[in-house]
Amino acid sequence: MDTFTQPTKPRSRYWRWTRLALLLLLLAWVAMAVYQVYKPLPPGIGQATPLRQTADAALLTDVTYMDEQGVRRSEQQVFDEILRLVSQAQRLVVLDMFLFNDFAGADAAPPLRALSAELTDALVQRTSEIPGLQAVLITDPINTMYGGLRSKHLDALRAAGVQVVITDLPRLRAPNPAWSGLWQLCCRWAGNSDRGGWLPSPFGEGRVSLRSYLALLNLNANHRKTLVVDEGDDWTGLVATANPHDGSSAHGNAALRFSGQAALDLLRSEKAVADMSRAAWPSAATAASMGPAVSAGADAPMRVQVLTEGRIRDALLDALSRSQRGDELDIAVFYFSHRALVKAVLDAQRRGVRLRVLLDPNEDAFGRKKNGIPNRQVALEMHRAGVPLRWCNTHGEQCHSKFLHRRPRTGEEELIVGSANYTRRNLDDYNLETSARVLAPAGSTIMGRASAYFEQSWANTDGRRISLPYPAYADDSRWRYWRYRFTEATGLSSF
Repeated sequence: MDTFTQPTKPRSRYWRWTRLALLLLLLAWVAMAVYQVYKPLPPGIGQATPLRQTADAALLTDVTYMDEQGVRRSEQQVFDEILRLVSQAQRLVVLDMFLFNDFAGADAAPPLRALSAELTDALVQRTSEIPGLQAVLITDPINTMYGGLRSKHLDALRAAGVQVVITDLPRLRAPNPAWSGLWQLCCRWAGNSDRGGWLPSPFGEGRVSLRSYLALLNLNANHRKTLVVDEGDDWTGLVATANPHDGSSAHGNAALRFSGQAALDLLRSEKAVADMSRAAWPSAATAASMGPAVSAGADAPMRVQVLTEGRIRDALLDALSRSQRGDELDIAVFYFSHRALVKAVLDAQRRGVRLRVLLDPNEDAFGRKKNGIPNRQVALEMHRAGVPLRWCNTHGEQCHSKFLHRRPRTGEEELIVGSANYTRRNLDDYNLETSARVLAPAGSTIMGRASAYFEQSWANTDGRRISLPYPAYADDSRWRYWRYRFTEATGLSSF
């Protein structure tokens, strides 16, 4: 009997081509993910400016605490000073603010200050009073849910003639490459629309498109909080940890204000963000950057340095590595998870540095409850190594400062304050961040203020119940510890 040969079915060829196509897509995904982690930074991003002498540098603080009667109170300086500086500007205001909105979770602890409206009103009023004033606001697309919502504050500023620059985040490296590699291939090209979505906004009222959520999952941000403004014949810069965000208005925060050439360095650092976002730069800012600031004089008692992105990490590690036995070093920070910084703190403890670390318990975020990751897990390591550690006693607000104060046995004291949390995402060139570093003599006003600020939180002085001992939020769960380590290493985290 003749053998009948079954002809090759087209279906088998179809599956071969399907498998090949899927393999090529997988390779493209992996290649894009790797590129997004290591691609070149835009020009001007990741800078450490020269140390500039100044006769005028000040520490501003916001402190929220429970008094002896159990009433929550807030003492705020940061935005009071920002509003003052805006109200006297004659030539130029350049603001770069991460959160600029009135979003607040349902469980946000009242009362909340309407910071977003206050700053909007101040800018609108000043631009109407001074017709020649040029004003720029650089901000993060989270305030429009990545193009999925309109912002009444940003619309009001545009109507008043303020130039609003929405940061072009895809130009930055990706902290969450597993998602960003796919998003760059599948979804970025789709853009977004604010003409009505079908999903609830994760931050407040309104509905957004699926594209808003897909962009959110990239987990990067323009996290800066800066101001540059003319003040008399000179220029003033301010670098803060605080946002004009109603839901954050009770947070503990800090800021450094300074004048002179360092303020112009800060202005130039903001031009880099405008350039990467393909935005025009005002003529007043160009003229300011090219002209000299008021000279501080060679004998000015303080020096200021502007740090952005990964250079903040380098300065923090340098401060820790230079600290020796008998030196004193205080740290207060909202998120602490960066492995190199954790190791540097533990090494400093072994060398005999007199450390004190004050951490937020990571319990609250914009009216929502959190699980304590990563601070409670890092605190476990530090506590076991003998590092003195306390928690902020929060009641719906956050201990939101990013503050390091180094007091060596001899020589200048050092203070680093700014937007960057001590995490991989904030310090390894993924987010846009700005901090300022101040060197000043021991006993100077600014360093005395820094010592008093930390001491009142650590020791609960003057009846302010600001901090709690380590056992209050201790967590020795191995599951949560390794969850922190995994999410920190991969970028699959919200910190």
